[in-house]
Amino acid sequence: MLRHTRLAGESADYLDAREELRLAEIELMRHRERVAAQRRALPQGPPVDDYVLMEGPADLGVGDTPVREVTLSELFTAPDRPLIVYHFMYGKLQTDPCPMCTLWIDGFNGIAHHISRNVDFAVVAAADLPTLRRHARNRGWRRLRLLSGGDSSFKYDLGSEDKDGEQDSTVSVFTRDGGGTVRHFYSTHPRMADDIDERGIDLMAPVWHILDLTPKGRDDWYPNLDY
Repeated sequence: MLRHTRLAGESADYLDAREELRLAEIELMRHRERVAAQRRALPQGPPVDDYVLMEGPADLGVGDTPVREVTLSELFTAPDRPLIVYHFMYGKLQTDPCPMCTLWIDGFNGIAHHISRNVDFAVVAAADLPTLRRHARNRGWRRLRLLSGGDSSFKYDLGSEDKDGEQDSTVSVFTRDGGGTVRHFYSTHPRMADDIDERGIDLMAPVWHILDLTPKGRDDWYPNLDY
């Protein structure tokens, strides 16, 4: 049995339960690694349109103009780097920024300089640029590429909005082959099945997992945009 602490008074029942939990945690880790390997082994995905998105200045502090058109392929900074796009639930029928998305993007902003060593990353919303950038300024999202895709079919084609403009959060991964063709590699949503609501991508945010270390667990915790 592997001991994690040197505390006196740990009962035999506690130590047995802790060991059983340790073995379950190891199996969970190995299962996650098997799933990640299965994801990496996906066959080549289909080519996608070179969607046109709108982007403002990189510095949020200088205002929202000039606005420039950016194609999806231009979000790649090198041929061998994948592109990850987070589809932000904001815009069209989603008139208020999604608190859950905001939580995730708060975290992305904090680690953007780390993940940029290996991948390109961008946030795309249906909201117009001034609206999106106003929220970004309020949250301090100064390390992220923020784009509006409201006039393109990008979010609809990738399943992050429906024909009426109802929004859903989505994570999409793209690759670019040697000929410059952008291909869809993978997309996933929080709602993975009828009985799985808002749990499909929570591995991308540590909040729930930290709370799950405690006796109360995550319970009914939900993000609040007031802080």
